[in-house]
Formats: sequence, C-alpha cells, structure tokens
Amino acid sequence: MKNSMDTDELRHIVALTLIDDVGPVAVRRLAAYFGSCRAVFSASSSEISRVSRIQPEAAARIGMFSCWKRVDEELERARKLGVDLVTPDDDRYPELLRNIYDYPSLLYVKGDLSGNEICLAVVGSRRATAQGLHTGDRLSRELALRGVTVVSGMARGIDSSAHRGALSVRGRTIAVLGSGLDVIYPPENTKLFESIVAQGAVVSEYPFGSSPLAHHFPRRNRIISGMSYGVVVIEAAAKSGSLITARMALEQGREVFAVPGSIESGMSRGTNTLIQEGAKLVQGVDDILDEVRSQVRQERHDPGETSVDAVPSGPDPVDGIPHVDRTDDESGKEQKAILRFIGGSPVHFDDLAEQSGIAVDRLLDRLLTLELNGLIKQLPGCYYINQE
Repeated sequence: MKNSMDTDELRHIVALTLIDDVGPVAVRRLAAYFGSCRAVFSASSSEISRVSRIQPEAAARIGMFSCWKRVDEELERARKLGVDLVTPDDDRYPELLRNIYDYPSLLYVKGDLSGNEICLAVVGSRRATAQGLHTGDRLSRELALRGVTVVSGMARGIDSSAHRGALSVRGRTIAVLGSGLDVIYPPENTKLFESIVAQGAVVSEYPFGSSPLAHHFPRRNRIISGMSYGVVVIEAAAKSGSLITARMALEQGREVFAVPGSIESGMSRGTNTLIQEGAKLVQGVDDILDEVRSQVRQERHDPGETSVDAVPSGPDPVDGIPHVDRTDDESGKEQKAILRFIGGSPVHFDDLAEQSGIAVDRLLDRLLTLELNGLIKQLPGCYYINQE
C-alpha cells in the first residue's frame, strides 16, 4: 500500500463493504463517528444505530458481523491475484473521484492506477455500428496520443473499441467493471482485460466473485464519470446505460460530449438528444481537448498552460481563496471556518468547497462531523443549513 493505513484498519474496511446496505457514504459516517472502521466493530448495534442515516437493519448486521474468515479470504485472494485494495487515503486513489458525493470506500485495482492523471471517459452502445466502432477507436487513439487516459467500462461495442484505440498507440486506459475482478465480463474480453492491466488498470468496487448483475452497472457508471474530466458518448439509444453515465457526469459537474449521428439511426437518438440538451458536439478530438484544457487549468490552478500534456502534476494555491493553517487542531479550525459560510439559508457543497478552500475529501469529513454534532443539517441535493 502507498499510504499509512495499517492492515487491521484495511481489514475492517473490507468487512464493512461486504455487509449489505452499508454503502460508501455510510462507511464514511461510521468511521467519522467512531474514529475508525476498526472501532465500529467494537460498538453495539444500538450505538451504531445512533449514527445519522444508518438504518436499524444495517446497524444490526454490523453488530452481528462474524464473517471474518470471508474477510481474510478476500485479502488473501487479492494478494494471490496481484490486486491492490486502494482506499481514499491512498495516493493512487483518483483525485477527481474523491470529489463525488458517494465515492467508493474501497477500490479493487489490478494494474497501475495513478491518482493524478488526466482521464476522459469514452462510452457508447453495446450494439454499435461499424462507424461507431471506428469513431470510438479513432477518438481514443488521438486522446491517448495527447497523454489522456481513456476510461470506459470494457463492455461490448464502443467501450471495447475505446480501450483498444488507446492500447493501439501504447496509451493508458482504465476499465471500470460491474463485477468482481475475477469475473471478467463479457468473457470474450479476457485478452483485452490482460492488455488493459499491462498498460493501465482494471478497477471495481465489487468484491471477488461478484457477478455482473444489472443493478451493478449504473453504480459502476458513477465511477467512470467521477474519475474523468468529461464523458464522450458515441452512439446511444434513447434509453441506454451511456445516457445514465452522461446524466451522472452532469450531476458531478463534469463535461458531456456527444458525437452526432444520422437521424435515421436509432443508435444516434441518445447522442443527438444530448446535443439538443446542451452537450458539446464533437467533430474531432480538439473539440474535446479545448474544454478539458480549461478544466485542468482550473483544477490545477495553472492559467498559463495551453497544452494538456504540459499541465503540472501538483496544484498551486488559488489566489483569493483562504487557506487553513495546518496545526494540531486542524480539524477544529476547519470546522469553525466551515460554520462561517453556513447560515440560515441552504448552501451548496460546491460553494462551500470554493469559499472555504478546504480539500474536498476533508470538507466531506468536517461536514459529517458537524452534522453528527447537530450543528448543521444536510438537505437533498448536497445543500447544507445551520441547525442553531
């Protein structure tokens, strides 16, 4: 591991992720309330149920958890398969992914994952036309040649063409699966899986042995969009998983791009509708990179650069945004700073992040602590309001 987390804490994180109805937000709430994931399992069901938004059924499952053999088997299987278990504290965890509300508590990673790379998602129909496959391959090749990591879901059709396009020019690509890393789906992509591992990474939040169930894929899609600066949609029917990814991208504040198609083709209805609704029309790779450059500059605070390749790896301070002194009482100071921006009117999370200058992952933790202490209340849509 490339962080300071001890093996015992990781073991308890794995245990929480294996319990039904305990999602990533619940894991964060529990860890914040009890101080660590290890401490959660020393608490009684009644104590656990006091944590905000933890249902009694979930609290009971945690309190009665005894499947430590399965946890140890999961860790041992990861070791044997060469799979890393990457937590949000790990420097390999994708920086952008930490910014979404329900970022995974644990990523299973096979290959090389770099937390600071510039990623773009390329997705589309599983029943793609020959033209769609060609476009997915070409755009992904050109993105990879510009130093962009191409992210997709390794599904049939456009996803596979996107991975292959990046691989063909020795570029980086990341596949996010809706199954465990030991359950390759579709099975005919076994060789593609191995090639992606060699030149990038295959990622999943699902434990080993997880089948590619239908409800896994919408959850998977939030990771694809969450770790990317934008999502490029190539061929999508009026109702498709690619449109779910596009919607999630918009909710996460990411750019959405769409390749237009013939009005006679059912595979173009989704992409054409996206363009009608404001997605950027893509005629070539520069249409994508023009938008991404401005995002990367803003994210990494380097207004002088004009090339994606030239963007530096580390962020600099943003003029005009206050910075919190790093002291032993860092948490308390940051909580006080946050409270100055939350009054009797709802304030959105993004505005709090901008106004406070606190890193998103720490801001989420501080907000949770304030909520648990009854000082603020979270409203639907990631808005917060003062409780006093």
